[in-house]
Amino acid sequence: MTSNVNISVRSLVEYVYRSGSIESGFRTSRALTEGTKAHQKVQKQYGESDQHEVYVSAEIPYEDLLFVIDGRCDGLLLDADGVSVTVDEIKSTSSDIGQIEEDSYPVHWAQAKCYAYMVAKDRGLSRMRIQLTYMQVDTEETRRFVVEVSSDELERFMLDVVERYYPYAQARCEHELRRNQSIKELSFPFPNYREGQRKLAGAVYKTINEGRKLFAKAPTGIGKTMSTLFPSVKAIGEGLLQRIFYLTARTTTRTAAEEAYSLLHAGGLQLHVVTITAKEKVCFKEEVRCSKEHCEFADGYYDRVNEAVLDLLRHETIMTRTVIESYARKHRVCPFEFSLDVAYAADAVICDYNYIFDPRVNLKRLFEEQKRQTSLLVDEAHNLVDRAREMYSSSLNKSDFLALQREFKGARAELHDAAKAINQYFIAMRKQIGDRQMQVEPELPEALIGLLDVFIAAAEKELAGARGLASPGTLQGAETEPATAAPPAAPLLLEAYFGAQNFVRIAKLYDERYVTFMECDRNEVSVKLFCLDPSHLLRQMGKGYRSHVFFSATLSPLSYFMDTLGAGEDDYSVTVPSPFSKEQLDVFVQPLSTRYQDRERSREPIARSLYELLAKRSGNYLVFFPSYAYMSSVYEAFTDLVGEQEALHPEQPELRVLVQQTQMSEEEREHFLAEFQAGTEKTHVGFAVMGGIFSEGIDLVGDRLTGVAVVGVGLPQLGPERNLIKAYMDRTGKNGYEYAYVFPGMNKVQQAGGRLIRSETDRGVLLLIDDRYFQPLYQRLLPEEWRGYTVLQAQRR
Repeated sequence: MTSNVNISVRSLVEYVYRSGSIESGFRTSRALTEGTKAHQKVQKQYGESDQHEVYVSAEIPYEDLLFVIDGRCDGLLLDADGVSVTVDEIKSTSSDIGQIEEDSYPVHWAQAKCYAYMVAKDRGLSRMRIQLTYMQVDTEETRRFVVEVSSDELERFMLDVVERYYPYAQARCEHELRRNQSIKELSFPFPNYREGQRKLAGAVYKTINEGRKLFAKAPTGIGKTMSTLFPSVKAIGEGLLQRIFYLTARTTTRTAAEEAYSLLHAGGLQLHVVTITAKEKVCFKEEVRCSKEHCEFADGYYDRVNEAVLDLLRHETIMTRTVIESYARKHRVCPFEFSLDVAYAADAVICDYNYIFDPRVNLKRLFEEQKRQTSLLVDEAHNLVDRAREMYSSSLNKSDFLALQREFKGARAELHDAAKAINQYFIAMRKQIGDRQMQVEPELPEALIGLLDVFIAAAEKELAGARGLASPGTLQGAETEPATAAPPAAPLLLEAYFGAQNFVRIAKLYDERYVTFMECDRNEVSVKLFCLDPSHLLRQMGKGYRSHVFFSATLSPLSYFMDTLGAGEDDYSVTVPSPFSKEQLDVFVQPLSTRYQDRERSREPIARSLYELLAKRSGNYLVFFPSYAYMSSVYEAFTDLVGEQEALHPEQPELRVLVQQTQMSEEEREHFLAEFQAGTEKTHVGFAVMGGIFSEGIDLVGDRLTGVAVVGVGLPQLGPERNLIKAYMDRTGKNGYEYAYVFPGMNKVQQAGGRLIRSETDRGVLLLIDDRYFQPLYQRLLPEEWRGYTVLQAQRR
């Protein structure tokens, strides 16, 4: 049976012809937009009989596969005789066009020859002319190279390209057959569905089948990860999907996805799953410098990566960080870039939100056709609101440009002048703001954008100065531009360049959902393009994917998250009730004020409440605070009280106190959690911060966690940015205070309290300390299983 391999011309030649080294220290910002403009300018010069953006396709059988190849050639030019045909392939560059020779980029000729073969075959032509047109984006200078080839030469060329692609295509087809058969035979990996699990799984499958979005509030303990992955895998077997992206905000939830896939594989599933780990964590070198001069894994990367990918896909299924690193060392390739290349070939990808939603780092080679066959599973989706707001905002500081102005004085006049102009802009802004310290404008700072454009152009010239032409064969095109390692003196310039580049990029997204926020702090001046409402941009960045499933145990209130995450009128929501009995959890409310003005007065009563909680039953406890400062204050009062009690009652069991630090390494985090062991005679209490590393994504099952106390209602600190969000939401007809403060705050409370009951056998006590829990607004936001609380007598000094 012959299998079809559908592939675009560009993807085919990129795979076969890419070669050379990773040079990602610097890449020009204008490649895509300027490339498109260059195409249009060249195409405007065509004659009346010439065509542009011509769709072409061909079917080429090879061995047991049928290659269905298609694409769009930039230009199809007819000579005056109306018979001779020229295929024109247009490429843009910001480099010196005089350095480009006819044989500089074989991949460009390969792409053009593919189009020429298809045109010749379709029109029955015996010869074709092929033209490469290069345009310099700044000067609009063009350079052309023309060759004439016979149809026989083109046919031999196409067969050679297909033959070189065939091993990879064959491996993928063989895998897909095994994969689909294994999915048909795959059973749910547990004897029974937990309560609520079947409901969630059914909603996920329905969402994928109908191509919609689903917003699911599902409690911890029902198995959300498996409830979303299993129906998604089944959808691949039904031909509804080709790829699953499991998106997370934390390493811990990434591990849960890997474990779920491993469980399915133990049941017979054959699925290629790759985990993408951040470059800084996975890099083999002490310093992350992606150039052939500084890294042997970057040197010649593209000469070895195809073989590495093929080897990995033929021998592995669950491709975790450890597996990726092992094969990367074996084939001497960069582990981060390797994981990205594998991701385009894998059936399932586990990665951070930003690979899909962040315009700076998303997987740009994922074409629209692939998106239509891809489902996004967004875990802990409550985190995406603030993460998206960060992704779509950008800021600049005066000090960076003052430093550049000084560094390049008397050395690089153009760059010095560009940096000085931006520094002068900030000085004028500081005078304008005066004693107010901050200023908010609803308009984009167009003057600053103009200055940044000049700076970016000057920086690109400086950064590209040590470069010369990229090595022959390195992938180039209208959407890509030669990259280079930065010159030795470039770190400060490179950082400022990327900052300016991102600022200009975000400026293109600026609309009524943004404000320009300017702030002065002594000599420092900053300006921020602040995204008040990311819902529209989340919709745009997620556009084209078959389905989205946003799920979390704390997606509450659902209406708030559906609004802020970009739900449409036809999208679905589902709420799964908790499978746990109320007897598993004892909830107490201590009505003390934790408001800022009352914190000094209430710190000792809170410390006593915590001590009395721990004294009732030995075990392991976590106490969560709204800030580090408040935590430190109560910690001081608590340790004083513990010292007094130990002096009075030396026979009592030892109490060990751990405190979360502002910057903790992975090793320090693991050591913190390792203290929480079952069966210990000591009582351990961990002081931690709501919304931090210990309030989400950790599992202390059974007696590893006896109780949780939450101090306060989690409200974000009052500040100008939160107040801007509040004002915007008020203007759009929503309750701004709830959107900016109450909902995000109570979400942190739910996350912190959710650490306690993780399975059917867990038991525990939850203490909520704040008198606002008696207010209807906050009571309404408490999970159903928390509402039968017992009120404790108010403590007094």
